[in-house]
This record gives sequence, structure tokens and C-alpha cells, in this order.
Amino acid sequence: MYEKILIPTDGSENAKRAAKHAVELASKDKANIIILHIIEEFTTQTAVLPISTLPEPCESICEELNRQGEEIIQDIKEEILEICPGNCENITITSLITYGKPYLEILKVMQDKDVDLVLMGASGRHGLDRVILGSVTERVVRESTKPLMIIP
Repeated sequence: MYEKILIPTDGSENAKRAAKHAVELASKDKANIIILHIIEEFTTQTAVLPISTLPEPCESICEELNRQGEEIIQDIKEEILEICPGNCENITITSLITYGKPYLEILKVMQDKDVDLVLMGASGRHGLDRVILGSVTERVVRESTKPLMIIP
């Protein structure tokens, strides 16, 4: 039923739970899993200080964000491999790190990779337990043309 399953991750527990559900579905359908981590780009619109007072972009910051993204993806891969000994033989797991607004990047990857299903956490790791969906999840739900499974 599903050939490509997308798991957007920020490293939160909800994202790890989404990965577990993805494995169950992927192992039944022999689907491919794409793990996506988005590094939110800094924009001058979010700055409170005048642009002239902001530091120049630093290459080491980007390197650190990429390193953290790779660690987050590796954690999700380890979660997947822990729960699927013997079930992962027919599953291809790929990963992708992109830069941009998280909800826009998720929607873009869904389209570009022709994803059949997106499994994502109800909210991310911003420190607030929300009664409603997280803002990224809520935007993806509103704008998606593909099936979504939201994991609490």
C-alpha cells in the first residue's frame, strides 16, 4: 500500500514513536523510509536587532547544526534497527537534511520524493507540551495533499 514513508524528525520522543510506527508499516509493505531533518534558516525577519548589528553568518555554526542533524537522524535509525531485526531486510532507509522553514521543507520533500505517507509527531521538542498539535505539524496537516499519520 505504501512505497515511500517520510519521517520528519527534530529528535523529539514523538518523532521516535513515529519511526516505530513507520517500521511496522514499511515491513508489511516493503516500503522505503526517508528520515528528514530540517535546519531552520535564520532570517532577518526574525531578528529584533538592526541587521548591521548582527554577526556575519559563521561556517562553524552551519557545521555544528549539520552535525547535530546527523546525530538526530542516527538516533532515529538506531531506534528503527532496534525494533526490526529481521524485518528491515526489505526496507531501504535513506536520510536527508535540508535548510528552510520546517513545514515548507516537509511539504516540498513530500512532493519531490513522491511520498505516499508521512508519519510525524504531534509536537516537537520545543519544551512545551501542547494540548493541540505543534505548529509545524498543524501547518503540514492543513496544507498536505498526501496522507498523514500523527503520532502523540
